[in-house]
Amino acid sequence: MRLGGKVAIVTGAGSGIGQGIAKQLGCEGAKVIIDYIGSEAGAEETLKTIQNCAGEGGGEVVRGDVTNMNDVRCLVDEAWKRFGSADILVNNAGMEIRSDFWDTTEEEYDKVMAVNLRGPFFLAQAFVRRLRETKKPGRIINISSVHEDMAFPGFTTYCCSKGGMRMMMRNLAVELGPLGITINNVAPGAISTPINKKLLADKPKLDALLRNIPLGRLGTVEDVAAIVAFLASDDASYVTGATFLVDGGLMRNYHEQ
Repeated sequence: MRLGGKVAIVTGAGSGIGQGIAKQLGCEGAKVIIDYIGSEAGAEETLKTIQNCAGEGGGEVVRGDVTNMNDVRCLVDEAWKRFGSADILVNNAGMEIRSDFWDTTEEEYDKVMAVNLRGPFFLAQAFVRRLRETKKPGRIINISSVHEDMAFPGFTTYCCSKGGMRMMMRNLAVELGPLGITINNVAPGAISTPINKKLLADKPKLDALLRNIPLGRLGTVEDVAAIVAFLASDDASYVTGATFLVDGGLMRNYHEQ
């Protein structure tokens, strides 16, 4: 297993893309800190899948809110307490709020930024501090979005947060490289997850979206998880400062209807 002996922290691992990533890393041999904020049952399902792949002790479920600094520190501390160290951080937890720019409230702006940018910033900081103390290399992988580059009318707060994540990644690639720490973004396009249930049920909207995707289908959580597992592995030891699109070609072909 290419991640055997590694320890990973994955935020938002109780559902959707984060759950798929945690399962993939665990089934490739990593021990996983399975962070969740909403669905404890989903996080336990993630753990069960990992244990079925890797046996007992393959993971630990931890409830942690990335907007809470104490929870952020506890996530990192729990990895060292439970497994002795950590090698991989996956900043996956994220959210979006639809709002026309002229109607967006300060509360909505702060909430999206806190989850999508502030949380990953300070979780990466806590992770890096522990790596520096122990003189360990490491991997940071942010789950960004095609909207770190692509316009998304009605979701300006989301686009701002993902654009900020892109620049954070690029800057930290330079700053952390001398420490042996790589950092990359994975930018999903339209992925089939429970959060997109409304879209999946609206055939005209779904068909319009699919016409914009050259590969003609929505992505799966497994499509995203496969790239994350590569970036977490030794196969990607010379890869840093890059964004990897997982969008079926959407960004190269997108236009508003």
